[in-house]
Amino acid sequence: MSLNILLKDQLRYLSDFYQVTAISGAGKDMDEVLEREGVKVKEIEMSREISIFKDFVSLITLYFYFKKEKPDIIHSITPKAGLLSMVAGKLAGVPVRMHTFTGLIFPSKKGILKEVLIWMDRLLAMCATHIYPEGKGVQEDLINYRITRKPLKIIANGNVNGIDTAYYNRDQISSTQEKDLKNELGISENDFVYIFVGRLVKDKGINELVAAFKILSSERSLTTLAFQPELLLVGPFEPDLDPLHPETLNEIETNPHIVAVGFQQEVRPYFAISHALVFPSYREGFPNVVLQAGSMGLPSIVTDINGCNEIIQDGFNGLIVPPKDVHSLQSAMEELLLKPILYERLKSKAQESILPYEQKAVWDAMLAEYREVAKERV
Repeated sequence: MSLNILLKDQLRYLSDFYQVTAISGAGKDMDEVLEREGVKVKEIEMSREISIFKDFVSLITLYFYFKKEKPDIIHSITPKAGLLSMVAGKLAGVPVRMHTFTGLIFPSKKGILKEVLIWMDRLLAMCATHIYPEGKGVQEDLINYRITRKPLKIIANGNVNGIDTAYYNRDQISSTQEKDLKNELGISENDFVYIFVGRLVKDKGINELVAAFKILSSERSLTTLAFQPELLLVGPFEPDLDPLHPETLNEIETNPHIVAVGFQQEVRPYFAISHALVFPSYREGFPNVVLQAGSMGLPSIVTDINGCNEIIQDGFNGLIVPPKDVHSLQSAMEELLLKPILYERLKSKAQESILPYEQKAVWDAMLAEYREVAKERV
């Protein structure tokens, strides 16, 4: 999914300059990568959860593949794939081993699990030759937790793939498409729609979002308004990896003003019928969805975490609230609903604030970095 969604079109661009192989587990996402990007793919299963046996098998498989192919550069972007490929790459003698930390898991964990995750990232960094934090917040965490003493470099303005502002543009969605989708979802023309896009899991703050919306939608002060707040959830549940609270699931199922549509390959129409993104995640690297929403002209309510607080300036193009704080989240959602002047001001700045993250600039910066690290090894 990371190759298919997070790095969409980047591999095709880079294939004009390098022989590119995309490595990940098998499935429809890899099929789409092969078809769209036009690069070689290698299917090697890598478990997201910690599994000593599965991880060892993946490590050995990667090692033998690297020994056979002898790549000049390997570049990983997710935690488990990063650890396995950096270790395997070092053992196999791959000269340039790059890893981008797109987000750190351990800051939101506690106890022994947190210590294990910290040491896993330290091992990853020890085996990498070049390390790239996705944003200033991630960079600070890598330093503060002493993950590595190696130089840290942020590519472009931080995001791993940038944003295609011509593609994520409200003008790309017709009024007929908007009307048809609203009718399909039972959303009125006068409703104020909050949207969340991403995995519907605990770490994305969905428990707090649903709890905040429950309070908001039941407030008596809102019953006199001509419009009704609606919550649109776009993304898959992951009950095996990061389940939501039972009361959250029940509220999603029973609240007539919460609409969950599951994973959607095409999210632009859903942004187009919405008024604001709410993204109360616990941890991020540099979230694409906040860039996408801004490019579509939506202000965002985000938590004060890495990445989000770099894209959103509180009171300029959105609002920032503390993570895991239902009351603050509900208050921010209510502000956008009841203060149209504030809402319009934030909305007016949404698109322009995304321009520094234009996709082509990120790709060119990545290409320049590949060329630079390749020269170091000549």
